[in-house]
Amino acid sequence: MRPVLAEAMDSTNSSVNRLSSLTVGERLCAAFIPFVALIEALIFAVSGCFELREPPKKSRYGHKQLTRLANGSPFTVNEVEALYELFKKLSSLIIDDGLIHKEELQLALFQSSVGENLFLDRVFNLFDEKKNGVIEFDEFVHALSVFHPCAPIEEKIDFQFKLYDLKQTGFIEREEVKQMVIAIMMESNIKLSDGQLETIIDKTFADADTDGDGKISKEEWKAFAFQHPSLLKNMTLPYLKDVTTVFPSFVFNTEVED
Repeated sequence: MRPVLAEAMDSTNSSVNRLSSLTVGERLCAAFIPFVALIEALIFAVSGCFELREPPKKSRYGHKQLTRLANGSPFTVNEVEALYELFKKLSSLIIDDGLIHKEELQLALFQSSVGENLFLDRVFNLFDEKKNGVIEFDEFVHALSVFHPCAPIEEKIDFQFKLYDLKQTGFIEREEVKQMVIAIMMESNIKLSDGQLETIIDKTFADADTDGDGKISKEEWKAFAFQHPSLLKNMTLPYLKDVTTVFPSFVFNTEVED
């Protein structure tokens, strides 16, 4: 059986493979395709848990906690409960402790708990908001809410900025952009010469680094994102607008009435 990520990537590879003919903004947009494919694979890798239609287990999250999380996100209470079903499946793949460990995330996406992948590392690090080495359910909901069609644009831009800010310095540096571009090339089997790679980075900083200090601030990135709307488009997963429709079997497990 093919890894789940490979399935998700199939629908995007045709556009990514034209990378060498894209503008610099479009090339950077393409760097989000494997990242978003990871998010999609994460959702659908564990969606089969609904098909079992087992009697619901006692939930750690009651109506009050689910409502609190829903009120702080674009999701309804029922949708938050659906996400909790996904979360429980993920968090019990290796250790059934109600927390998602990086190895569990990797196992769900690649059917192996070993190996290195920059996009996996970025997904985990950005979801792990408390930086305690695990993903808790409230972090899971908050991170996925960024990809909701109704999420504020500012939140999407901020998430993008953090994706490129590998060193977490509050700025995007040239080497960080280079690492991300190389990663997208490797994930998509794209080959560019060193000269082409440097041209992409040069043009990126020429467009985005408006004060010429050799690094891109959050405000500069925000302006750059608005200049290239495809960046924002790639930060939206339309089916998150109604999770329970995507997973219709969830209605047999729900304990909460919206």
